[in-house]
Amino acid sequence: METGSELGSYLRVRRERVRPGDAGLPDTGRRRVPGLRREEVALLAGISTEYYLRLEQGRDRHPSDQVLDALSRALRLERDEEDYLRGLARPAPRARRRTRPETAAPGVTALIQQWSTPALVQGPYMTTLAANPMAVALSPYFAPGVNTLRAAFLEPGMRELYRDWESMTAKAVAYLRSLVGGDAADDPRLVELIGELSLGSERFRTLWARVDVARKSSGTTLLRHPAVGELDLRYEKFALPAAPGQVLVTYHADPGTASYERLQLLAHLATRPGDEFTDR
Repeated sequence: METGSELGSYLRVRRERVRPGDAGLPDTGRRRVPGLRREEVALLAGISTEYYLRLEQGRDRHPSDQVLDALSRALRLERDEEDYLRGLARPAPRARRRTRPETAAPGVTALIQQWSTPALVQGPYMTTLAANPMAVALSPYFAPGVNTLRAAFLEPGMRELYRDWESMTAKAVAYLRSLVGGDAADDPRLVELIGELSLGSERFRTLWARVDVARKSSGTTLLRHPAVGELDLRYEKFALPAAPGQVLVTYHADPGTASYERLQLLAHLATRPGDEFTDR
């Protein structure tokens, strides 16, 4: 899609998701369209309805910073969503993409091998580039070479592993949106991944169409491990400055909790020869 169309599509999707009452407008009952009308967005943003219509239709591709600020307020966008809107309106020059394989830095790989908590390095497509034994013991889908986004939607085992599967998948797609911005159509590998997931998962198609954007770098995830039971783990994501697009992901549990004890048990089981987690 051309930039103007992407900008217009995003404005339309966000407009349809704002309830009149949330925007301070009277809700007159039954409405023909979900969310706000175009004229209501224009009113809230202080621009003409005709100008807003041109933006949605892609006939105006260069809104000013003041207009973008006003639209962000009218559509009640969060910071990541506002950044995404600006990226669509002000796309960076697109450099020629290289298709060489991605690898994690040897130093980072060696470092996480020494850690007793699960840790892995992911590339910009959410493919695991390096993982320590605890990460693989936590989930075989964290093993190097596995794309965790693909596994989340296409592998039944991921639904069994994540007690919060619906929340996890929603956050994963919103996180992907925040990473790729409006460049999805310009990246063959990303187009292939999105196409595969769109064909194979109705859940992914629904989430991708929502155009949610959120670069959440920490939080809690709820797992059900086949060997040690339920785990409530905190995750942290750290961008690796020396490798743009790569992220270090770690998982840990608060000391003194049942999850902490179970994570220690998992560490013990992971060191026992002959134990296999990938077949469970």
